[in-house]
Amino acid sequence: MRGDPLRFMRVDGSLPTVEDAIFQGLRPYSVGRQGVADYYDSQPLGMTAEYRILEARQLADGLVLGYLSVDFAFTDRATIVVNLSVLVKDTKEGWRISHYQVSRLAPAA
Repeated sequence: MRGDPLRFMRVDGSLPTVEDAIFQGLRPYSVGRQGVADYYDSQPLGMTAEYRILEARQLADGLVLGYLSVDFAFTDRATIVVNLSVLVKDTKEGWRISHYQVSRLAPAA
């Protein structure tokens, strides 16, 4: 496996994706790089993401499944904790996200 396929998390709309990536943040899904850029352009300034990889599986040559826990922190509200599943694909340009799916976790009681 070439490089680190799960080293991709950015919060500036520049997540490296394949052209037809399926992206599901906390709003309706989109397909393609423009949808990813639009999603992150709509996020508040100062938002940060801290993540930890919970599981990773190489499904085939050049295809990795990642399951992560991500804390999205904001300057003006509480942190949102989500689980994130991604499929990353090894391309000529390097590792790129092909599928991104977020599940919001309920606050602890």
